[in-house]
Amino acid sequence: MDMFIVRGGERLSGSVSVSGAKNSALPLMAAAMACEGETTLYSIPDLVDVKTQSQVLGSLGMDVNRDPDGALRLKTVDETSCIADYELVRRMRASVCVLGPLLAKRRMACVSLPGGCNIGDRPIDLHLKGLSALGAQIRVDRGYVIARADRLRGANIFLGGAFGSTVTGTCNVMVAAALAKGTTTIESAACEPEVVDVGNYLNAAGAKIDGLGTPFLTIEGVEQLNGVKHEVIPDRIEAATLMIAAAITGGDVCLKEVRPDHITAVIEKLREIGVTVQLAFPDQPAKKQSVTVRVTQPLRSVDCIALPYPGIPTDVQAQLMSLLACVPGISIVTDKVFPDRFMHASELARMGVNIRRESASAILNGVSRLSGACVMASDLRASAALVLAGLAAEGE
Repeated sequence: MDMFIVRGGERLSGSVSVSGAKNSALPLMAAAMACEGETTLYSIPDLVDVKTQSQVLGSLGMDVNRDPDGALRLKTVDETSCIADYELVRRMRASVCVLGPLLAKRRMACVSLPGGCNIGDRPIDLHLKGLSALGAQIRVDRGYVIARADRLRGANIFLGGAFGSTVTGTCNVMVAAALAKGTTTIESAACEPEVVDVGNYLNAAGAKIDGLGTPFLTIEGVEQLNGVKHEVIPDRIEAATLMIAAAITGGDVCLKEVRPDHITAVIEKLREIGVTVQLAFPDQPAKKQSVTVRVTQPLRSVDCIALPYPGIPTDVQAQLMSLLACVPGISIVTDKVFPDRFMHASELARMGVNIRRESASAILNGVSRLSGACVMASDLRASAALVLAGLAAEGE
């Protein structure tokens, strides 16, 4: 079992650059399968998930290479394989993003049901609903999604689910619709920056997608997409996590390569808590820039609600809870995206915080100093949250 030993109590200071967005990089890599020729992706983060996605794509006939400067080059060299095997896909949920490109380009897909972090109910029914509307015949057999389509055709698709829209589902359907015959409209599309990033890549490759960043997309199908060069947007979740790391240690940190407009809700919430957040270009929030985070006053307990974009991301909910655990007073943290994403709450309680669950919320009574303890993480973001808590804790 992997283990971190964190010795807390130190104030963080200095500067750090934010990586490219993982949640853009993975669907972008899959989308390259739908393109003719070579795609070059810049600012791809050096992560296990990227390596896993590279293996998945390699098993599907793509040549994937990373340059010394970190750029990733992708090109299809063999279109005979349509099977994304369980042993690879089980490691990472985003591998399901190959489903749309396979259907659009090769007319068939056999993709294992995905794995990924344990954060509650995350079905792929909206992916299948959207692709079925485009004309794919889909069945699930022995843990695999098996899909066929002689030619995908444009359709009117509603992608709303019980807890909102789907980011990977929107990307999957968007890629397939880009090569479908006719016009596709997607209602209740995800508005997240990662979806916009994938859409911008597809448009540069020759797609005709309107409405990116809104819940309503119109896609005119084209005959062919061509590989292009594209820079991945900065990772807003990493940026938010590093900002919280500075805040939870009472530090003074400069983050480079940040898109403030992608984390407006997080910045506003940190300022409400009492954290000082300064932008290098405050009148240009859409500009990639440096952001300085420091603590100069006592912090305040507040309530937080995780919502679909442009709200506070569910992927930052656990980290904010760790910060609020270190602020004396009552705070309520609610997650309206994944209402059961609170497995980290019981671990924070082991560090001295009084927390109780009520439906989709956690009510916590923060303390002035956490105590070091042995804790266990359930998913990626919970792991980050517990590391943050460890940074602020007394002991190890």
